[in-house]
Amino acid sequence: MIPVMEPHVLILAGGLSYEREVSLRSGRRVLDALRAVGVDATVRDADTTLLPSFAEVRPDAVIIALHGATGEDGSLRGVLDLCGIPYVGSDAQSARVAWDKPSAKAVLREAGIPTPDWVALPHDRFSELGAGAVLERIVDRLGLPLMVKPAQGGSGLGAAVVRDAGELPGAMVGCFAYDQTALVERYVAGVDIAVSVLDVGEGPTALPAVEIVPQNGVYDYAARYTAGLTTWHVPARLDEEIAQRVAVTAIAAHTALGLRDLSRVDLILDASGDAHVLEVNVAPGMTETSLLPMAVSAAGLDFGKVLANLVTRAVQRG
Repeated sequence: MIPVMEPHVLILAGGLSYEREVSLRSGRRVLDALRAVGVDATVRDADTTLLPSFAEVRPDAVIIALHGATGEDGSLRGVLDLCGIPYVGSDAQSARVAWDKPSAKAVLREAGIPTPDWVALPHDRFSELGAGAVLERIVDRLGLPLMVKPAQGGSGLGAAVVRDAGELPGAMVGCFAYDQTALVERYVAGVDIAVSVLDVGEGPTALPAVEIVPQNGVYDYAARYTAGLTTWHVPARLDEEIAQRVAVTAIAAHTALGLRDLSRVDLILDASGDAHVLEVNVAPGMTETSLLPMAVSAAGLDFGKVLANLVTRAVQRG
């Protein structure tokens, strides 16, 4: 009998984005989880030595634990496709669409999935057309309060809630520090909910929703990664009907964007119990305070075994 070789998994973590430290923490968590279930895995950065290293040790599959553009905009996934190396997660094209929030929101809106009204504003247009006049039109059209955030990016970096028109210029400047395009959308007051979607071969399934309660009311970078600044409830404190509606909405968003394996759908649940999709993440955080591992645990699943199953699917695709 020919022995079955266990796959060697390469975890990519780090990168040069603003989210480097978070990514390194995600990579270490994934490494520990895989080794705990007996999977041969190593972790390394995605730098100039990555592609030459494939000639020496070619991984059977890659898990992308990179956050920010490198891990989420589809470019690295496209390079792995060129190398013929399978990876866990969405393909390059769907990742590219999900990464760009205005593009993703347009897909969601076309599919009939609720998402707050928005306008995407590049920095150049903002300057050329006159900041004051543009901001006035935005307030007239979308009203107040508003949410301002980078069109491409994650971890709450550069995001701000604007409750008064006088706060909008500063919020735009802060946003442009992280991206050349700002997404300004109508702020929906309500309960922050994150639903992780998992597909291990039987179609996408929504894991238990996580309810997010930040101390300062805004789930920004500090609230996400500083112990004690946020309380999470998993499963979320929702009645059964609303919880089911939220799960259906998350799966619909995952499907509309053409995603595979795993994603995290961030929603806001308004006072009427209606769910509005804010964004969809194709490389969810895997740290100690990240939401996908919380949901996996709440579903009674072993994190390492889930990752190992996703690796098996990736190898089979390859």
